[in-house]
Amino acid sequence: MMSDTLRAVILGVVEGATEFLPVSSTGHVLLVERILGLDEVGFWKSFAILIQLGAILAILSIYFGKLWRIALDMFKGDVAARRFVIGVLVAFLPAAVLGAAFGGFIKGYLFNPWVVCFTLIVGGAILLWVDQLDLRPVHPDATEFPLLTYFKIGCCQCVAMIPGVSRSGATIVGAMLMGADKRAAAEFSFFLAIPTMVGAFTYDLFKSRNDITSDGAVIIAIGFAVSFITAIIVVKSLLNYVTRHGFALFAWWRVIVGTLGLIALALGA
Repeated sequence: MMSDTLRAVILGVVEGATEFLPVSSTGHVLLVERILGLDEVGFWKSFAILIQLGAILAILSIYFGKLWRIALDMFKGDVAARRFVIGVLVAFLPAAVLGAAFGGFIKGYLFNPWVVCFTLIVGGAILLWVDQLDLRPVHPDATEFPLLTYFKIGCCQCVAMIPGVSRSGATIVGAMLMGADKRAAAEFSFFLAIPTMVGAFTYDLFKSRNDITSDGAVIIAIGFAVSFITAIIVVKSLLNYVTRHGFALFAWWRVIVGTLGLIALALGA
């Protein structure tokens, strides 16, 4: 029998490796949980959400200097810094509202491997299509988008409430279609992840507070640490890669994983 510690390590690697790639961390974690035979009981019900905080801390550690300067400039009255902070909050608002309204329905009816596999394939096809478009970027800096653009990107993020779509994928596609270059689109998906995932973490932690025992807390801490380390490695590599090569690799990965998943499900796996 596989130990809970090993399961936590595996899921931590999957979460950290996929959270900021446009491949759907939720979709991959759900599929891996099925492979590992994890039941939706106890702390495992919220494990994937809770270890996302490790990935968020990875972003905060990498961008701490930049975010700290923005915070200082905002309090000094810098208009550009204040507009960026407002922009992130505006982009976060649609997901916060819809998540509060429909989160229970989505988790109750859409969190299943069939939906994940199907949306992985469809999302991969869309990502491949956008990556091949002859777009003319006009926004090279993620901190300088117009406020309306921030809001529209936030609306695109809402589609990612469907498991398998990918929060970062929806954000990146939305940003690119609205004039951001590939690097800026990927970078803004990092920034927008901070309030989005902190909100999801806080909500799930509150809901599952009675299910987390001391042993469960240790397992979550292991997954958290592994997610943090893995996410740092991925984020530091991602921006340079997508600037040079685009998103085709991730699009094809989605299609392959989704197709193999559907075949396995059809065979009764």
